[in-house]
Amino acid sequence: MKIGVLGAGRMAEALVPHWQQAGHEVLIGGRTVPKAIALAERLGGRGGGLREAAEFGDVVVLAVLYRGIQATLDEAGAEDGTLAGKALLDCNNPVETERFTLDTRAGSSLAEEVAASTGARVVKALNLAHAEVWKQRAHYHGRPLVVPIAGDDAAKEPVARLVRDVGAEPLDAGGLEQARHLEAMAAVIIRLLFAGADELSAFQFEVAARS
Repeated sequence: MKIGVLGAGRMAEALVPHWQQAGHEVLIGGRTVPKAIALAERLGGRGGGLREAAEFGDVVVLAVLYRGIQATLDEAGAEDGTLAGKALLDCNNPVETERFTLDTRAGSSLAEEVAASTGARVVKALNLAHAEVWKQRAHYHGRPLVVPIAGDDAAKEPVARLVRDVGAEPLDAGGLEQARHLEAMAAVIIRLLFAGADELSAFQFEVAARS
């Protein structure tokens, strides 16, 4: 697959090497283009601007700090349809860190708001752990870390593949309306991290088959 990453921060640095190792083509885009190019070159890939990354990707990954999301989407061309119809992996969390609550409209989620504003087929995934987790092949007690994904259509299929390519196991958590619950779960983790928990702290899920 071709993957366009919107953002040249810690998540891009953690995720991109796994995807490149799995044989995907990746272009890292940033608002500060030299920073994106420098990171991409260090990882052995390509870098450029946000719109370039949005146009390049069969799957687009939104991986920027929450407060910068709207500016990132605007620069990527959201208003003129650049992202419309594309699979978009949203790994962000709209959590304010004073009370550790969600900074979204009641009854909505960041993922749903991104879908509404861009026309992209948004899937929520990889939002429940620190970037340091994804720098590793994420296994806990000899088993892959289970990653819930929430989305409405076949866009979940390529996102599930990308989850497997970082060493984790995707878990279908339902439609995009479930993204708000994944974001709320992330608020719990973020609060613990701010309180001093190890950066490798994460939820782990056990899904038992019925006999």
